[in-house]
Amino acid sequence: MSEEKTIPMDTLAKVYRKIRDKKAALTTVYDTEVAGLDAQLAQLSGAMKDQMLAMGLTSVRTDQGTVVLMTKTRYTAQDWDAFKTFIVDNDGLDLLEHRIAQTNMAKFLTDNPEKVIPGLSSNSEYAVSVRKPTAK
Repeated sequence: MSEEKTIPMDTLAKVYRKIRDKKAALTTVYDTEVAGLDAQLAQLSGAMKDQMLAMGLTSVRTDQGTVVLMTKTRYTAQDWDAFKTFIVDNDGLDLLEHRIAQTNMAKFLTDNPEKVIPGLSSNSEYAVSVRKPTAK
């Protein structure tokens, strides 16, 4: 049987950082290209919207597909304290998205170790972080 060699931690960290840096560079290129395409799509969308509004149409069938003009509404809270009070007063929890604020939950659990929250589960796992060496 052959003995398995252990790769030195310094070598593993070097390769890890090299791959992470390459991934970051590729992501930057990707993000830049996607931003350019998004800008082009926004211009085209604006041109189609302007034409449809000028013609008073909500849809146009073309050989390349049907273009539909629709109203999109997004809701935001300007005063979170007032909004939270409204949610509680009106039993409106379904007005919120199903997502837990991770940092806030961790702090709540640390501050209230005696509380058991029904329906809450957690999953902890080890993670590795590699930082650049600091100058001495």
